Amino acid sequence: MTAKYEVHGSVAVITLENPPVNGLGYTTRVGITDGLQKAHADSTIKSIVLTGAGKAFSGGADIKEFGSPKALAEPNLLSVILALENSSKPVVAAVHSVCMGGGLELALGCHYRIAAPGCNVALPEVKLGLIPGAGGTQRLPRALGVEPALNMIVSGDPVKSELLAQIPGQKLFDKMAASAESLAEEAVAYAQAVSDTRPLPLVRNLPCRHPNGDAYFQFARNMVKGMAKNFPAPGKCVDAIESATKKKFDDGMAFEREIFTALMFTPESRALRHIFMAERAASKVPDVPQDTPQRNIQSIAVIGAGTMGGGIAMNFLSAGIPVKMLEMKQEALDKGIAIIRKNYEAQVKKGKLKQDKYDQRMSLLSTTLSYDDLKDADMVIEAVFEEMGVKEKVFKELDRVMKPGAILASNTSTLDMNKIAAFTKRPQDVVGMHFFSPANIMKLLEVVRGEKTAKDVLATVMAAAKKIKKTAVVSGVCDGFIGNRMIEQYGRQGGFLLDEGCTPAQVDKAMEKFGMAMGPFRMGDLAGNDIGWAIRKRRYQEKPGMKYSKTADLLCEKGRFGQKTGAGWYDYVPGKRDAIPNAEVVKMIEDHRASLGITPRKISDEEIVQRLVYALVNEAAHILEEGIASKASDIDMVYLMGYGFPIYRGGPMNYADQVGLFNVVQSMQRFAQNPLDDAAFWKPAPLLAKLAAEGKTFN
Repeated sequence: MTAKYEVHGSVAVITLENPPVNGLGYTTRVGITDGLQKAHADSTIKSIVLTGAGKAFSGGADIKEFGSPKALAEPNLLSVILALENSSKPVVAAVHSVCMGGGLELALGCHYRIAAPGCNVALPEVKLGLIPGAGGTQRLPRALGVEPALNMIVSGDPVKSELLAQIPGQKLFDKMAASAESLAEEAVAYAQAVSDTRPLPLVRNLPCRHPNGDAYFQFARNMVKGMAKNFPAPGKCVDAIESATKKKFDDGMAFEREIFTALMFTPESRALRHIFMAERAASKVPDVPQDTPQRNIQSIAVIGAGTMGGGIAMNFLSAGIPVKMLEMKQEALDKGIAIIRKNYEAQVKKGKLKQDKYDQRMSLLSTTLSYDDLKDADMVIEAVFEEMGVKEKVFKELDRVMKPGAILASNTSTLDMNKIAAFTKRPQDVVGMHFFSPANIMKLLEVVRGEKTAKDVLATVMAAAKKIKKTAVVSGVCDGFIGNRMIEQYGRQGGFLLDEGCTPAQVDKAMEKFGMAMGPFRMGDLAGNDIGWAIRKRRYQEKPGMKYSKTADLLCEKGRFGQKTGAGWYDYVPGKRDAIPNAEVVKMIEDHRASLGITPRKISDEEIVQRLVYALVNEAAHILEEGIASKASDIDMVYLMGYGFPIYRGGPMNYADQVGLFNVVQSMQRFAQNPLDDAAFWKPAPLLAKLAAEGKTFN
């Protein structure tokens, strides 16, 4: 049982005990109803307190039961709330720390609520593509008022209890406790004080109106439509809350349930629920137990004060960890520090960062021109030029100066981490930490595990990633790791589409309509087309039989490297990022196509999307088979957090699962018949073929 029953004089106290957030799993729900029955069977009990142990009242649904029959098993949450409402003895909810989702709906079913200051209160279901499903849309507007309730439900963001208590006319909290420490004692005293009050107040009986209902709800719908165009749930929240103002309570509850059930089966909600679970799963490495000892990280060194080095340093400075930055020349150091200052000052100007916090962060930054000054750092991250010879020099120096047990990390995006580790006499301490640009903003961190990387190093780096608010995904060693290895196949397909009849703008528009942050050609211009050119030159030597479009090479031969040169697949005006189509580039593509004797054909947006996305999926299936990624959901996190894949599609692997792997394989077999494409690539990876044949999914 995950709920405890205790007696304090005439008051029964039911305490939820299901760490970490007292999720309302089956045994917890049974514990609450059993506690209520005990209290009603004891004539000496006059009132009841419901609270949560540890660091939460309740965070809502138990994620371990997500999507399982247990989540609906009786007593389900609706039944528990009904039991609280129907209690003949007053029930006081004593909320503290976290009161969210089903936890708040539970509290709203009690007769009275007392809150500790600092409690985070929310109905965050919209973030999972749902609406509250246990009366939240019907009770919160009655308890709090229509407008503040709608704002909370549509955003899903937490609000502090003391702010909610200040809303005029609110009936959400009957009393505020003096402190979290005194809450239990105050709740028992309050329960004693209301023990003889009759009739017992019910939130469901409170009036729920808006003085300008129709106009207000239309305004709310217009606002929501503009902010959440690809997600149905926010608009449905408005519908459900409006029903609270227009329908009888039980009819409103039925309407809420109808919407909730329908949303459960939408691809958007499935994607968001998948992401919720995938983000938590990413931090778990199969062979590295959660209790693996970690190394102590009190200070960081960063090699290189360029764009990446500066961004990496900012992550740690913002987390309150001292950083020592090394460069070869004072001029480079000065330039790097100026960029960090500029970035922080922009945040101060926008009101996102207070001046004292800015000063504190900058005080944690120190610089040096000598490797010897790094000797006391607990972890060092190099962010130097992406060339093996340069990395070799850096790691030999680090091996010489760094103290025993220090973690030596490389920010490489493609190079062999095993080779880099072999430049040292301590390969067990070497790991890849591939940050994505801009490193101070992008959430993704690819943690590259070498053959000899120690488990405690991996555990330490994953914990450090959490501290600097990154989503870390572990990758094995291969060319390009997870993200860049897949994006190469995506880019190759983009090239073939140009050869066959597309323009860069047509391909980009199709992918952006699908939901990508930007299409492959705009992305190439942003990253620098010369980077892809360098990789292709290497490929021509390593894999002479691999098929490539030569169009991108012709572009680079013209010096059109992208935004940094003001010209790439598109033209760019200084200070702006608008991609302006260039007639000469289109003519270059047409001339190249003619030289190959290709007659252009009309290519649909559907074909563009399928070829590019399924190229990602097929390469990802190889990555899974090889053990480079331990699970498909990790690959989804890489693409959602690092490459602009649309959130509402849940990542390439989740999208393929939704389409159906049988259908994906059928499309790939069709692409293999195209003489201008790469038939060998479109042979489904064995894992993909197997799952499709068995009617299974990646996730």
